[in-house]
Amino acid sequence: MSSLEEIKTYTYSFEKLVVWQKSIELAKIIYSVTSQFPKEETYGLSSQIRRTVVSISSNIAEGYVKSSAKEQVRFTEIAYGSLMEVLNQVIIANKIGYIIEDDYLILRQDIEEISRMLNALRNSQMEKQD
Repeated sequence: MSSLEEIKTYTYSFEKLVVWQKSIELAKIIYSVTSQFPKEETYGLSSQIRRTVVSISSNIAEGYVKSSAKEQVRFTEIAYGSLMEVLNQVIIANKIGYIIEDDYLILRQDIEEISRMLNALRNSQMEKQD
């Protein structure tokens, strides 16, 4: 039996997408930030924002392996919708004092960057439809 260091894993095409990688990083940050939320938010805003941020990378991954450009666009649009949901939830968390201003501004920058990348991915996918 081989050691763990010898095991090679296959890299799927979606894993090479910078936008997917950035969305994974955003999820890590959101998990870190929400771990500081009050305990009474465990099943409220904290849980909601975590589920939503995970759905961004999940939809990018699922859509990227679809065979038709139309389906790819649909999943990219779903990922974008989830990203906007995260932004909304981050705004709420900031307004009620759960996210400090510095973290809020960093999250906004990350979300804006992912937003631009998702739009570029969508445009590329739409060109394949023509």
